[in-house]
Amino acid sequence: MGLQSYFNLSEHGTDVETELVAGLTTFFAMAYIIVVNPAILSQAIQIEGYTDTEVFQMIAIVTIVTSAIAMVVMGLYANRPFGLAPGLGLNAYFTFTVVLGLGIPWETALAAVFVEGVIFIILTATGAREFIINIFPEPVKFAVGAGIGVFLLLIGLQELQVVVADEATLVTLGEIGSNPIALLGALGAALILILWARGTTGAILIGVLATAIAGYVLTLAGLVEPGVLVDRAVLTQVSEDGLVSMVTGIQYDITPLAGAFLDGFRTSDPVTFGLVVMTFFFVDFFDTAGALIGIGQYGDFLDEDGQLPEISKPLMADGIGTTIGAMLGTSTITTFIESSAGVEAGGKTGLTALTIAGLFVLMIPLVPLAAAIPTYASFSALVVVGIVMFKGVADIDWNDPSWSVPAALTVTVTPLTYSIANGIAVGIISYPVIKTMVDGHRTVTVGHWAMAATLTVYFYIQTSGLLL
Repeated sequence: MGLQSYFNLSEHGTDVETELVAGLTTFFAMAYIIVVNPAILSQAIQIEGYTDTEVFQMIAIVTIVTSAIAMVVMGLYANRPFGLAPGLGLNAYFTFTVVLGLGIPWETALAAVFVEGVIFIILTATGAREFIINIFPEPVKFAVGAGIGVFLLLIGLQELQVVVADEATLVTLGEIGSNPIALLGALGAALILILWARGTTGAILIGVLATAIAGYVLTLAGLVEPGVLVDRAVLTQVSEDGLVSMVTGIQYDITPLAGAFLDGFRTSDPVTFGLVVMTFFFVDFFDTAGALIGIGQYGDFLDEDGQLPEISKPLMADGIGTTIGAMLGTSTITTFIESSAGVEAGGKTGLTALTIAGLFVLMIPLVPLAAAIPTYASFSALVVVGIVMFKGVADIDWNDPSWSVPAALTVTVTPLTYSIANGIAVGIISYPVIKTMVDGHRTVTVGHWAMAATLTVYFYIQTSGLLL
């Protein structure tokens, strides 16, 4: 059976070349996780007899392997173009709140992630997870895409240092004219927007590579100091060793991490452990749901009811990835919103996901090279994708308060709290209240009230200090 028939490429209006370009595009948009995830988790995971560098490389290998497995399931089973990897925010919660904050052993934190993954698999297999997502209020579903867009835009602008922190106003405009990263990143984003507006195939990929190459050229030409646009260590290895030293001496043995979650069950306090599992569960549930619905809306994958057909399949990929990830030694796996970059490039089937998985695997012997693509090059793409995803607000009835209030809250709370889950939760909580006031209590289902009540309790626990 050929690729064309297995993935139904013609039926989805795509071809092999487009899918491969889309996979490559998403890979460049999310490859940073290969470096960022171990950078965060290695602060919590300390293994006796191994150096920090060796632990970092172990986690990087686990990140690659686990992400690839989840994306193979996504590609072959779900036939969706979504990339998966350890989620940002969840790995920070794992490290800074659970391990460093609560003093819980990292093995126990992995055990909590494992339990969460098993729960997800069970809920998905029984249809409960799909049922909950399908009763999301319509205005929240239609607002998620735009909320993710604003979130991506904010993340991109922050990473490019176009938007910076400010004590008085929280954020303000950065010194773009005197900051090489901000200037080059902004120009990279502008290039991608121009190419995208002209309908250029692979616009995002071209822009990311052009921005990265420009950084190296400016550095090697002496116009920008080493270490500003390009990491000094990477530049030294590229200049002197021809990349040889970058692919030698890697710690491939991950056995100190694999299976460590089993020890975690022996050292856990049941109450604290349960709260940690619950937090992982809620954040991952709504992050994944938000990403799937938002990207689905963006890529026109949703049906007339605003639902993603056969959503249980991509949800299963998430659950399997999370469970295997905990077994191997990393935090929760989730669908990446950066997948919208590949969707924008034309990706519509699981061949895109398989392409991303293959590229991740190819990075195993080249783990140090993951840092060779400057982050400002990758995040310039997020600025563009964030802008494009705003089109979702056109489907919202802004004249109806029962739509406009939950939708507006979903869109704004997502970036303001740096959490897709929080944005969705606030939208869901507000919906039955406003809907009842506008159209009467008979227009609101028991499911809507149950979700709102559950999320209200979750917010109380999250903000009351019970987890600290």
